[in-house]
Amino acid sequence: MKIKYDRDADVLTMELSDKSIDHAEEADPMIIHLTDDNKPVLIEILDASEFLANLTKISTKSPDEICS
Repeated sequence: MKIKYDRDADVLTMELSDKSIDHAEEADPMIIHLTDDNKPVLIEILDASEFLANLTKISTKSPDEICS
């Protein structure tokens, strides 16, 4: 797996395999690039700094706080 961050665009890219990309699907704030048999090849996280900040906030909460 290769992970890259473009600070200017604020995009985090995770390359999961070197297979050919057939199509992409957007799952806000992510774009998931898939093979023709729907296996993920590349994941782009847009507005990555905000996404990761929110993820950190969630991970520091107790399970009771997340479910409420």
